Amino acid sequence: MAFASSISPSYSLPNISSKPNKILTTPNKIQSFNLIQRPPIISVGCGSKLQGRNSLNSNLFASAASADTLLNDAVGKVQLPDGDTWSVHKFGGTCVGTSERIQNVANIIVHDDSERKLVVVSAMSKVTDMMYDLIYKAHSRDDSYVVALDAVFEKHKTTAVDLLDGDDLANFLAKLHQDISNLKAMLRAIYIAGHATESFSDFVVGHGELWSAELLSAVVRKSGIECKCMDTREVLVVNPTSSNLVDPDYLESSLRLEKWYSKNSSDTIVATGFIATTPQNVPTTLKRDGSDFSAAILSALLRARQVTIWTDVDGVYSADPRKVSEAVILKKLSYQEAWEMSYFGANVLHPRTIIPVMKYDIPIVIRNIFNLSAPGTMICRFPDFGNEDGQRVESPVKGFATIDNLALINVEGTGMAGVPGTASAIFGAVKDVGANVIMISQASSEHSVCFAVPEKEVKAVAAALESRFRQALDAGRLSQIAVIPNCSILAAVGQKMASTPGVSATLFNALAKANINVRAIAQGCSEFNITVVIKREDCIRALRAVHSRFYLSKTTIAIGIVGPGLIGGTLLDQLRDQAAILKEKSNIDLRVMGITGSGTMLLSDTGVDLSIWRDLRKEKGEKADMQKFVHHVHGNHFIPNTVIVDCTADSYVASHYLDWLRRGIHVITPNKKANSGPLEQYLKLRTLQRQSYTHYFYEATVGAGLPIISTLQGLLETGDKILRIEGIFSGTLSYIFNNFAGERAFSEVVKEAKEAGYTEPDPRDDLSGTDVARKVIILARESGLKLELTDIPIESLVPEPLKGIASPEEFMQQLPQYDQDLAKRRREAEATGEVLRYVGVVDVVNQKGTVELRRYKKEHPFAQLAGSDNIIAFSTQRYEKQPLIIRGPGAGAEVTAGGVFSDILRLASYLGAPS
Repeated sequence: MAFASSISPSYSLPNISSKPNKILTTPNKIQSFNLIQRPPIISVGCGSKLQGRNSLNSNLFASAASADTLLNDAVGKVQLPDGDTWSVHKFGGTCVGTSERIQNVANIIVHDDSERKLVVVSAMSKVTDMMYDLIYKAHSRDDSYVVALDAVFEKHKTTAVDLLDGDDLANFLAKLHQDISNLKAMLRAIYIAGHATESFSDFVVGHGELWSAELLSAVVRKSGIECKCMDTREVLVVNPTSSNLVDPDYLESSLRLEKWYSKNSSDTIVATGFIATTPQNVPTTLKRDGSDFSAAILSALLRARQVTIWTDVDGVYSADPRKVSEAVILKKLSYQEAWEMSYFGANVLHPRTIIPVMKYDIPIVIRNIFNLSAPGTMICRFPDFGNEDGQRVESPVKGFATIDNLALINVEGTGMAGVPGTASAIFGAVKDVGANVIMISQASSEHSVCFAVPEKEVKAVAAALESRFRQALDAGRLSQIAVIPNCSILAAVGQKMASTPGVSATLFNALAKANINVRAIAQGCSEFNITVVIKREDCIRALRAVHSRFYLSKTTIAIGIVGPGLIGGTLLDQLRDQAAILKEKSNIDLRVMGITGSGTMLLSDTGVDLSIWRDLRKEKGEKADMQKFVHHVHGNHFIPNTVIVDCTADSYVASHYLDWLRRGIHVITPNKKANSGPLEQYLKLRTLQRQSYTHYFYEATVGAGLPIISTLQGLLETGDKILRIEGIFSGTLSYIFNNFAGERAFSEVVKEAKEAGYTEPDPRDDLSGTDVARKVIILARESGLKLELTDIPIESLVPEPLKGIASPEEFMQQLPQYDQDLAKRRREAEATGEVLRYVGVVDVVNQKGTVELRRYKKEHPFAQLAGSDNIIAFSTQRYEKQPLIIRGPGAGAEVTAGGVFSDILRLASYLGAPS
């Protein structure tokens, strides 16, 4: 046709009326020119004949190897300046999206101190989509393509007017007018024919790169630097393949590069990305990530010293920062790591981009054009993993990525074992429906094969398999073809994984501790990646859990505080004072993600500032909602280890423990209500704790900060047998009876204790003995006795007539009327050289417990207490003649909060912190 020769006499375009290579029917199909199907990740047992997951890597290595000779020959023939003098830059569409950004790119080029520079550019942002839309409208016979083409023209005209002037502007606009006129004629022909071949589409779309390259080169020249513009269709020759990819013809490309450079020698060259030509001079594109690929091929031909890929992010992240807020920028990646991460959708590079530069160990640096201070990520042969001091500091796992919206298909049956061709038949059926297999896992027994496919393809795959194996299913040789929907893949990638023992164990331990169930596993023998299939709903939590395990402290713990009263508030202040020290010295990272009382709660995504938590709770507090609070602390952030600390004495809060533990939330509490409540609930709680990876610590329920529970558990775990536990468990009653001596009245001492803050607001809560009975029940159950609270006889010190009095004040006024009874008991004890002490007893031998006022000789340890101290005596088989005694402060906010804090650190130790 007439307009074909006017477009470019050096290119041969197919006749529009010829049979199209691909019929364009939807915008999505137009975009599909740039898509490839990923090869599957495969894990097989030692008896399988399937190829491994490393098929991608081996194919890439094969491609690289087959290109070695061509590259050697090609580079040797190009008469260009020494390769080390060349640096290659590639700027993506967002980098040249506006006139301001194009000027910014020109400034970067001008100030680059490399001796020679080759710059590869993409089309301006959104232009490629606009060009594809033109084709779609034209072949759909939608005449609005004319208006859309005018918009393309205006975008580039406006940009040119902003950037250029004089002859540069006139020349660009003349070229732009000519290109638009030619495109209008071509689109008119497509409109009439009603379809377009892929070659025509590639030719149309490639104009975006031509215009951006011409604009940029003109702006660079305007700054006073000589600069040539390269249309890479004159240089890069590629052969299309059947898989919607292209293979570079390095030898022919080198010859054309030499010819081009002989006519256009310059120390600064701006080249078009994405576009190339076939050996028959038919315009084509480099398909997916074509501009990056262009830069890599040209770098290999030049033997450049470095390729810099400029984009809009600071580099390659260790995980998707939208899902893991503490993802870090990776300073270095190996070529293999970059391959693996790109396979899983990370914004790195397509593997084919890496092949050309690998031969000559040309590093690729990914940098952010909008943040020049960020050093970016370097991709090279094998990074040095040490720091400046020579210490090995980097994690063996470099990055984590996920693929969502998958389904797992499991083909299972005893008839599969040892039957040749079963796997071939399975995947042959999958191939017939055109499905993309993402991952394969097969047991060495060959009893089952499972594989992951995109969820949108699973129905067709399942139907094909059921049809293919109908006879085997009916005969029972196959037991099932099961579809497990709503799955995601999580992959861990790292070149050091292969030489670091325990990486898999660490990964799966992190998932287990986060209560994540793994449905399938695949790992290649190279161990560059470990892949697991999990529930879609667990995907983000799993990603955060494993990232935290490898990149944060092993013991990064999200804490939710329930009850910021006296004990809870004191605990928060202790955490404030110690958190930085613990992080620096012990690598324990404690983050309070939420604080809730009965009325208001304070939530934080990154951790509450504990220096002002009281003010924040007043200013930013919201209505308390326990369900929302727990969801936020446990599931709405990046920290996999979660503990809820209940600092209340509330039965309602304690009733949630079972559910929290089921959800993988650790529980720490001084609240006695759960362990002294109904026996059935207590047994469920302890059974669940033992069967799960979650921990339930409650040291402060008995004796505040004293190590009573842990001592008892240690005795039992080491095989000792408990005979009897006897102790003064109430700091309040300890204080009262330590001071109830001489002629002092009992009511006077109670009043003194109340004024000193040792009693509850209503002293009857202490004098009733119920609190001591709860502690006795807790110790009895720890010792193996199945007792209810009602099984414990309690001697109450509250006079019967005063139990029903409404107010604590009235109780205190009337208490002196009943001093005589206790005064008499004190005199009787003193007459025999004894003192009164209020004690709790666990009689394990006789399987009972009691709470009562007892008399002890003055030389007995119980008689020698001071203040509010507690004392507990363990009589065991090992300590039968001389009981094991624990003594110390047993009441007060500081020591109780200290006991809870100790449990938090104990949890951290269980999770891996140094002990």
